[in-house]
Amino acid sequence: MRDVSSALHALGRWAYRARILVVLVWVGILAVLFTIAGLVGTGTNNTYAFPGTESQDALDALARTFPQFSGTSAQLIAVAPDGGDVTDDDFESAVEDAITAIEAIPQVSGVSSPYDGGSSADIASDASAVLVTIQLSVGAVDVLPSTSDALQSEGATLQGDLPDGSQVAVGGSLYSQVNPGIGLSELTSILIALVVLIVTFGSLVAAGMPITTALVGVGASVAVVLTATRWLTITSTAPLLAVMLGLAVGVDYSLFIVSRHQDQVKRGMPPAESAPRAVATAGSAVMFAATTVIIALLGLSVARIPFLTVTGLSAALAVATAALVALTLTPALLSFAGWHVVPKRYRPGHEAPAQETKESTAPEEPEDHDAEQTGTGEADAEAQPTATGEADAAADARPGGFFGYWVRGAIRWPPVTVVLITAVLALAAMPAVNLRLALPDSGSLPEGAPGRVTYDLIAEHFGAGANGPLILTGSVIQSTDPVDLVDDIAAEVADVQGVAAVPLATPNETGDTAVIQVIPDGAPDSEQTEQLVHRLRAMHDAFLEDYAVDLSVTGYTALGVDISERLGGALLPFGLLVVGLSLVLLAMVFRSIVVPITAALGYVLSIGAAFGLTSLVFVDGVLAGPLNVESVGSVTSFMPIIVMGVLFGLAMDYEVFLVSRMREDYLKHGEPRPAIERGFHASARVVTAAGIIMFTVFSGFILNGEASMQPIAFGLATGVAIDAFIVRMTLTPAVLAWFGRHAWWFPAGLDRVLPRFDVEGEGLAREDELADWPEPGDAFAIVGEGVAVRHEPRLVDLDVRVPAGEALVVAG
Repeated sequence: MRDVSSALHALGRWAYRARILVVLVWVGILAVLFTIAGLVGTGTNNTYAFPGTESQDALDALARTFPQFSGTSAQLIAVAPDGGDVTDDDFESAVEDAITAIEAIPQVSGVSSPYDGGSSADIASDASAVLVTIQLSVGAVDVLPSTSDALQSEGATLQGDLPDGSQVAVGGSLYSQVNPGIGLSELTSILIALVVLIVTFGSLVAAGMPITTALVGVGASVAVVLTATRWLTITSTAPLLAVMLGLAVGVDYSLFIVSRHQDQVKRGMPPAESAPRAVATAGSAVMFAATTVIIALLGLSVARIPFLTVTGLSAALAVATAALVALTLTPALLSFAGWHVVPKRYRPGHEAPAQETKESTAPEEPEDHDAEQTGTGEADAEAQPTATGEADAAADARPGGFFGYWVRGAIRWPPVTVVLITAVLALAAMPAVNLRLALPDSGSLPEGAPGRVTYDLIAEHFGAGANGPLILTGSVIQSTDPVDLVDDIAAEVADVQGVAAVPLATPNETGDTAVIQVIPDGAPDSEQTEQLVHRLRAMHDAFLEDYAVDLSVTGYTALGVDISERLGGALLPFGLLVVGLSLVLLAMVFRSIVVPITAALGYVLSIGAAFGLTSLVFVDGVLAGPLNVESVGSVTSFMPIIVMGVLFGLAMDYEVFLVSRMREDYLKHGEPRPAIERGFHASARVVTAAGIIMFTVFSGFILNGEASMQPIAFGLATGVAIDAFIVRMTLTPAVLAWFGRHAWWFPAGLDRVLPRFDVEGEGLAREDELADWPEPGDAFAIVGEGVAVRHEPRLVDLDVRVPAGEALVVAG
């Protein structure tokens, strides 16, 4: 990591000096990427594929043997006025005319008439509504806008031809495709973030830099994602997640660098010297944070679901781009700002304040190098004050202000704080057991959207299951009478518990493949429908024995069940992966056993509470109205694993930023509680600002009403708030205070094996301090001052100078 700090210092110095070139390069990159995206990109595709599963394999086979099922579909529902009957001659004639007109629309391959006697299920049991299924010859992303508009136009025409009080809607799979954008709520969250930055920095110039760098990073990453739609199937969630994460981490990464730079400039360091140092120190933490988030997002591939892997790659790209922009564009902007990055009273020619406010200072002194190299396993030998007077003075300098009271309150009675927080978060996590996963469908669209109106009308007049039919399919090529065979199977399926109707049972034109459509009793995302899928699959062997037909259960609803189960099963191994990774990384950083375990357990509490609160809102409907949640009962199936990955990286980021200052102070002064207070006070202001900004950005995506992103944004917003302010800023100081010196104990064996991870650029600071030591021209070959050996024989404060050609032997 020393080499990394040096490289970052060089990068920061170059970017500071070549500020115009850096700005022009990023402007050019944005222009080129957006041009390519406009020319090459084909748009997002909300077609969810899951290779290797029964449902996906059956869908692929149907595309070959039953071409009618290879394209997307639409549905037209016509509802008679109160007391009306859809079987009346006038009503039927108008619907038939509409069917004839729809059949002439390009890309429409077939239209089923509810009046031809093929399926009685297409007419509501009370004759209040009629359902028309429209099959298209291409997938949803290939449907021409003119085709979609023509279907809506025919629906409007039919509305005018029917009696007053009738209602017509056109929806279905074709209209479940949503391309969400950035709305007022997201823009408002950016403005709120700007206000938080202004309050944090006390400077509009400094506050504008994190916003600027975040927007540049988001623009570049989203342009790449949109370009990739030419070759990859990318859902609409991917670019939206990239925007959300890019904004959040982009602001935070630049915030850390600008904050460190501002603190240094306030203490009198020239901006040209401070900016490279800020990139080398805070930039090291940025690289660590970005790396952990990227690893976690790439870990989404453990679920082995293609669209989720692509979504993780898109989000990882946004995080990597945000880090790169923060490390290059931020120092360039700092160069343009010069001394204007701090208030006037800190600039040359103005009277400096008598004493720096404690919120804006951070201990920059290097830690006790000798103590850091010990790793003896003795808690009381890990750190010792350099002098009694220094330790006493440090102990007397108790931080005040809001954050001083906060940390002292947290560590006043550590056992009480730990038990109380653990109990409250465990209680908040309890509703997570009811968290249901499902793929987004038309029922999750905003109210008033064509697909949502159609979905609600179908559920009202035909039952909830009509919106999520299952398909049974298999080869009947061996049968001499495939029609009777299919009818026999359909009759048996109709008696299965949870089946509302079997409206369609037919072989294809060549008589080699059968299709049986099954309408469940429950909604597509209900537990009842999930159980029906398993019940039908459990009958596979019986169908094979009785009818010699290898039946598979498929359809969009069955595919959603398969994906949700795979993702649910991947949560435990993915959780073990990220928790294990956190233990190793934090052990490398802090040379402690207690700190990594506390961080990992705190992450588990945070993610559990976030899932529990998400379940309360999106499954149980608590506060759904105020939060603009229009559909409850389930959450997007990939929500838990994405939230786990992102929150892991953010949690490690806050842990490192807070605890590294505490460790630095402890290694210097050797006093656990004062080190916690001073370290907390030095970093709490920036962590608080970062947490508020994260929460604000994520909250903006809750209110925009895009159903697939709402639970993800809510989980991240609540997770960040809980993790930053309850776990990292309250629980962690209490645990460290409870363990005292033992919190920093580290086995000597692990200390020798694990590499060191300098995330604060401490090695660079130490090297700079010793740049002129020993004195230039010193003729000694070996020079040592204050050398200490912690093992027996123990030596303390040994000064050594050995001229060239001589030897020194220490025996004891």
